Amino acid sequence: MSGHNKWSTIKRKKEKTDAQKGKIFTKIGREIAIAVREGGSADPNTNGKLRDVIAKAKANNMPNDNIIRSIKKAAGEGDAAAYKEVTYEGYAPGGVAIIVEVVTDNLNRTVSEIRHIFDKNGGSLGASGCVAWMFERKGVIEIDNSKGMDEDDLMMMALDAGADDVETGEGMAVVYTDPTEFSNVRENLEKQGCVFLNAERRMIPTNTVEVTDPETAEKVQKLLDWLDDYDDVQDVYHNGELPEDEEEDD
Repeated sequence: MSGHNKWSTIKRKKEKTDAQKGKIFTKIGREIAIAVREGGSADPNTNGKLRDVIAKAKANNMPNDNIIRSIKKAAGEGDAAAYKEVTYEGYAPGGVAIIVEVVTDNLNRTVSEIRHIFDKNGGSLGASGCVAWMFERKGVIEIDNSKGMDEDDLMMMALDAGADDVETGEGMAVVYTDPTEFSNVRENLEKQGCVFLNAERRMIPTNTVEVTDPETAEKVQKLLDWLDDYDDVQDVYHNGELPEDEEEDD
């Protein structure tokens, strides 16, 4: 994804997060439940996946009380047993590839609703693997650099911590890592006093589709918004470059 589009996408995501904190906290709560189940422990000191989700929760300003309550709920009531993580793939209008990651306790309901959302907005739900090859999973750590730390120093600090790549701009830095090194890099940066705007593993497109027609771009954005608003959806990734993104950055 081009730098121009990437920054505006991050900006849009943050604006959406600020407007929908309650929904974000619910989604992170599900991630905590799954992390406790899969990690076999409610103790972040011994459960690396839970440690990562807690860092994501704090970056999204989730109150400590909420985090503790979610951990206790998962450990005490076994809620996570009902949840399943599923990935759906498909296309939006204009040939834009989309990956949808969901957490659900009812697979039949969710796949039916996801298919309906694609169909209703001019897209098509595809078979597993139909677009995954256009993306790669990366650890992505967004660092608050509003205090203006020297970009070269920040880059060297991140690379020394084990990062693959760093991009800086607009009072922040985006650090990319191998997904297997994500936890180590995040913890190293945390120890050095970095303040995270977000920290998670994401699917990053290896190539993009430029959508220049305003009507098509509007349809793509509407599909993305519908997916984002569906309760079972955790994350939506796409490889489209939309004209709205450029307008937001001007």
